[in-house]
Amino acid sequence: MTELLQWARHHWRRLINGGRTQGEDERSYNYSSLLACGGKSSQTPRPAGKHRVVIPHLQCFKDEYERFSGTYVNNRIRTTKYTLLNFVPRNLFEQFHRAANLYFLFLVVLNWVPLVEAFQKEITMLPLVVVLTIIAIKDGLEDYRKYKIDKQINNLITKVYSRKEKKYIDCCWKNVTVGDFIRLSCNEIIPADMVLLFSTDPDGICHIETSGLDGESNLKQRQVVRGCAEQDSEVDPEKFSSRIECESPNNDLSRFRGFLEHSNKERVGLSKENLLLRGCTIRNTEAVVGIVVYAGHETKAMLNNSGPRYKRSKLERRANTDVLWCVLLLMVMCLTGALGHGIWLSRYENMLFFNIPDPDGRVVSPVLTGFYVFWTMIILLQVLIPISLYVSIEIVKLGQIYFIQSDVDFYNEKMDSTIQCRALNITEDLGQIQYLFSDKTGTLTENKMVFRRCSVAGFDYCHEENTKRLESYQDTVSEDEECIDTLSGSSSNVARPRAQGCRTPHSGFLGKPSARLCGSTSAVGNGEGSGDVSHSRQAAFSSPIETDVVPDTRLLDKFSQITPQLFTRLDGTSQSSPPETLYIMDFFIALAICNTVVVSAPNQPRQKIGLSSLGGMPIKSLEEIKNIFQKLSVRRSSSPSLASGKDSTSGTPCAFVSRISFFSRTKLSPPTEDESSQMDEIPQASNSACCTETEAQTSDVGLSVGSAEAPNGPPPLASNLCYEAESPDEAALVYAARAYHCTLQSRTPEQVMVDFAALGSLTFQLLHILPFDSVRKRMSVVVRHPLSKQVVVYTKGADSVIMELLSVASSGTHPEEQQMIIRERTQRHLDEYAKRGLRTLCVAKKVMSDTEYAEWLRNHFLAETSIDNREELLVESAMRLENKLTLLGATGIEDRLQEGVPESIEALHKAGIKIWMLTGDKQETAVNIAYACRLLDPDDKLFVLNAQSKDACGMLMSAILEELQKRTQVSLELTSPRKNFPQLPDPPCPGRAGLVITGKTLEFALQESLQSQFLELTAWCQAVICCRATPLQKSEVVKLVRNHLHVMTLAIGDGANDVSMIQVADIGIGVSGQEGMQAVMASDFAISQFRHLSRLLLVHGHWCYTRLSNMILYFFYKNVAYVNLLFWYQFFCGFSGTSMTDYWVLIFFNLLFTSVPPIIYGVLEKDVSADTLLQLPELYRSGQRSEEYLPLTFWITLLDAFYQSLVCFFVPYFTYQGSDIDIFTFGNPLNTAALFIILLHLVIESKSLTWIHMLVIVGSILSYFFFALAFGALCVTCNPPSNPYGIMQKHMLDPVFYLVCVLTTFVALLPRFVYRVLQGSLFPSPILRAKYLTDYLRGRAEALKRWRGIAKVNHVASKYASQSAAKSGRPTPDSSANLAMKSATVCTVEQSTSETVLDLGYSEPGSSKMTGPSAS
Repeated sequence: MTELLQWARHHWRRLINGGRTQGEDERSYNYSSLLACGGKSSQTPRPAGKHRVVIPHLQCFKDEYERFSGTYVNNRIRTTKYTLLNFVPRNLFEQFHRAANLYFLFLVVLNWVPLVEAFQKEITMLPLVVVLTIIAIKDGLEDYRKYKIDKQINNLITKVYSRKEKKYIDCCWKNVTVGDFIRLSCNEIIPADMVLLFSTDPDGICHIETSGLDGESNLKQRQVVRGCAEQDSEVDPEKFSSRIECESPNNDLSRFRGFLEHSNKERVGLSKENLLLRGCTIRNTEAVVGIVVYAGHETKAMLNNSGPRYKRSKLERRANTDVLWCVLLLMVMCLTGALGHGIWLSRYENMLFFNIPDPDGRVVSPVLTGFYVFWTMIILLQVLIPISLYVSIEIVKLGQIYFIQSDVDFYNEKMDSTIQCRALNITEDLGQIQYLFSDKTGTLTENKMVFRRCSVAGFDYCHEENTKRLESYQDTVSEDEECIDTLSGSSSNVARPRAQGCRTPHSGFLGKPSARLCGSTSAVGNGEGSGDVSHSRQAAFSSPIETDVVPDTRLLDKFSQITPQLFTRLDGTSQSSPPETLYIMDFFIALAICNTVVVSAPNQPRQKIGLSSLGGMPIKSLEEIKNIFQKLSVRRSSSPSLASGKDSTSGTPCAFVSRISFFSRTKLSPPTEDESSQMDEIPQASNSACCTETEAQTSDVGLSVGSAEAPNGPPPLASNLCYEAESPDEAALVYAARAYHCTLQSRTPEQVMVDFAALGSLTFQLLHILPFDSVRKRMSVVVRHPLSKQVVVYTKGADSVIMELLSVASSGTHPEEQQMIIRERTQRHLDEYAKRGLRTLCVAKKVMSDTEYAEWLRNHFLAETSIDNREELLVESAMRLENKLTLLGATGIEDRLQEGVPESIEALHKAGIKIWMLTGDKQETAVNIAYACRLLDPDDKLFVLNAQSKDACGMLMSAILEELQKRTQVSLELTSPRKNFPQLPDPPCPGRAGLVITGKTLEFALQESLQSQFLELTAWCQAVICCRATPLQKSEVVKLVRNHLHVMTLAIGDGANDVSMIQVADIGIGVSGQEGMQAVMASDFAISQFRHLSRLLLVHGHWCYTRLSNMILYFFYKNVAYVNLLFWYQFFCGFSGTSMTDYWVLIFFNLLFTSVPPIIYGVLEKDVSADTLLQLPELYRSGQRSEEYLPLTFWITLLDAFYQSLVCFFVPYFTYQGSDIDIFTFGNPLNTAALFIILLHLVIESKSLTWIHMLVIVGSILSYFFFALAFGALCVTCNPPSNPYGIMQKHMLDPVFYLVCVLTTFVALLPRFVYRVLQGSLFPSPILRAKYLTDYLRGRAEALKRWRGIAKVNHVASKYASQSAAKSGRPTPDSSANLAMKSATVCTVEQSTSETVLDLGYSEPGSSKMTGPSAS
């Protein structure tokens, strides 16, 4: 009964919420290749309570489980819309949401009214039934595909704990419920969102791969709930007595808030680190156990799962407006018919032959009869509204998408990917883009972070040796990467078992053989993931250009001064060490550990390492032996588990810290004395010129590399370690630290081990991690230093943020003054790095006492265990920790431009597209990249908008505007502020202008009072660069420009921080780079490199817009032209609503005979070749101005249709006037001539006729004659009293019929043909001139090829004649001179041809600009 209630509740919710279209907010989401249902899931559930309470599915909690967990939906998913029972009614219900379908349904019902009936009832239903059937079949096939995938997913097998059998049993995914305990093995896919309670990893770690969710192939760590990791055996569900309270289901993949409450009311905070999401895959972990908190459609994966994006394009909106004009025209024609019939009847009111009374003798008045005729005329002229237009548009767009995805130029061989079209109905918008908003990192650049320079303790190290290495890579990097790909591919059979094979656990860890833990891996897990992971993992941020860092010799010399003897001062037995050495040590420690990098060593089982790792250090003194014994005693005293509640360090300040620490699961070692040594005075000499800077060496102790041995055996070589980084920045810094022999060896939730040169292996106890976020723009790690035993906070982040968090010199002490000097020097180095286009980061530290840390942790614990306002509380807690920092240094990382970016941006500029760069980097870096990618030219006037207040921002914008107006010398009318913020044209100034605005100033400019001024300013600038912009600001900028300037916008990005910007723009482009697939999943189109954008817009965008515009206009033309034939006939039949054509021919004329040619035209038409469009980007401006589909073009098309219909009607009318032919015999020439006119009109409009075009046109003509002949032969009494029997047969034997068809077609199409000829000859458009240029160059090339062929033949003949003459002994008449003359002629022709090509190629853009209005 409970399952029935769950089913009813779930499906009622889907019925209420699931039917609504999500419109622009819909995104497609596939959580693995197998699970890619591609359909639309239900919307976010509306739970009854604010929070969710999860009770274990156990016998002892039966009543409480039924009250809470039993009311949630199970794990069955259903992405289909329909069932066998509701398919027909629901599909019809959805299709009749379209106004056009409702209109034709109204006509069908109207035709069933006897008083206004115009056709046979069955005939009127035919067009609507055909259209509805085609769409229903398409929807049904798509839904059936989803059903099969859903069935396959729901029937997957997983291990679920059975409360009846008291063991884990095989269970289908669909039967999993909230509160169930699930046990997964390595490589299995997670069936539902569950909280991790146990892992076979000794540190409570579970490695997962989230490529199904966000596309990131690098492994991520999840950890067991605090307090559960210390268990010596697998969690026993029967002994689990806790309950979970968490937030209601939501689609935020990066957030999870809740707490686990034990039976003693003690609460443990839960975060996303404890949550395993449905669709992820278990990697490198034997087995895990978790409890389900969200199932089925309430999982985060399914809440993010929706169908392809459906937007309404600009062209479609315009077509809908013109459909309304057609409706108005229909009303006018029907009113004309009604009035005409009433007037006609009033003239013959007394003649019973025309005014027949009813059977009761009552005569209907002419007014009422006219009213009836009005509705009859609506039925008769219904074809004026193109019912097949919408179906044809969908078919054409599918064809356009097919050809876009089939374009080989979009294929990226390195990534083995091509373009993805995720939005199915906005392809034509690609040809009308006016503003482009682009991210920088990963979009314009490669997102391959290369360590270039660093500044430590105020000294700059330029790494010249590393620069030379990078220069050598410039020419060979592509070859190296291909070699690496080949090697990784050839060794895939060896690498895959290592990457995915389950580790062998320690003997007796679970009390049972380890073979039992591996179990049988799910078939989905083996098949879906095992083939690709090893290659993708090796390729993530690990190319040689990123990993092979050559250290700076000066810094390496200083680094060599770090020896074990240097730190014996910690016991007070030695003098203080040089401060610069300490800075260098802390700097590289921060680079190595201040991250979330996952370390994996091939063929090396990971073992948990104790707090002390000094056993690996070379022992050179008795003091070191003493320190080792002290640390071993600490290690022994820290053995009891946290859950036992016994604190070995009770009475110390660490007791509370040990009990509530979120990350630490072992006792914190007691603190030692604080470091009391003072810094030596830093030299005051300037050291900005790092190449000439020299420092005295204070120690001659060399580096001792590779001499340390871990207690559990030799550690893996640094070169064999595999770093799984979430971002390339983190990987670059870790590789840089490794180059200086500060190697990150391993990472667990409670400790990080670093192999630090001569010091050996240092194990840092990891107390807390504050991850990076876009608000704080930094991340921090809190560790206990293994040498000083102090709590140290290492922080890295954006320099603008870190500099504000540094300690302020208030007391004027010597260390604080030195810190100010370091700060000033580092700031100069940062500015220099930014000018070189490097990405900058600052590194800082803070030393805390245990009391301070315990106080902070107490407050932070409250923030972690809260559910409401958790993010705000955590940010406030981080602010309390990350202050009064000590600056250690800064790094400069290079992110190189992608291939073809400068050329693409230059082409887009020529196409009239304004480009804005929205980036989070600092100003100098962004400007440098803008110059490198040709977004800015060296001659551009650059204006910087940087203000500290709103008023100052307004004044500065006014000053910049005044200067721009003076430079351009334009009239006051052009420069005055305009209403509705119209887009200004490119100002006729000698040089272009660029604008740079910082994030803080952008916040002021986006305020409502300054929006108008800001947009006015940006309209004068060719390029705009927004620095330090947050993701929210990016979306606000795009929204402002789109809504106020009413322009077509495109946003392109590659990371999660670009998602909001991509969703707001008219078209969103995702770049499948190295930052995962979040941007791709939120986009309308996905490309692999930025350079593909130019071809997508300039070629396919132009083609799609031109094709669809002309096709829609053609549909309006052919419908109006054909319907007017019926309208003109009403003037000769008393406006009675009679048709001169058989109803079947009338219906099939638009539905069959003339429907396929425009579809082929919309898919295959090419007005200009792809090469010409790329060489002349100015041709793109025609789409921006909507030249193909202007309101004037629409009305001219309708006037032409009226003219052609008049000719088509009256030429046969005057030909057969006075004859005794019947009504259908008169209508047959009209239909035949109309068919030829409509099809040949398409031939005139086509720019590129192929054999497919001709085949379809000929096929349409033949199908018409075949139907007319068959219908005339078989239909004897189809439409009594008149019938079409034998009419076409008689006409095909009559020469007059052929003469009428030819003459009518010629006269009707003559104006259109003459107009196109004159247009091409006297005033050609830029598109036509480009087409002529292409044809001319192609003809010259072919002529040149023929000339070369003739010259070659002559040369061979001359040579043969010379040989013959030599044999015969006769002299030749100066054959060599003739050959030289011919060769010179050929060279002259070649040279003149190439000069002509260059002249035409460069003069064409200019001429195109002169002929048409300039576009901004």
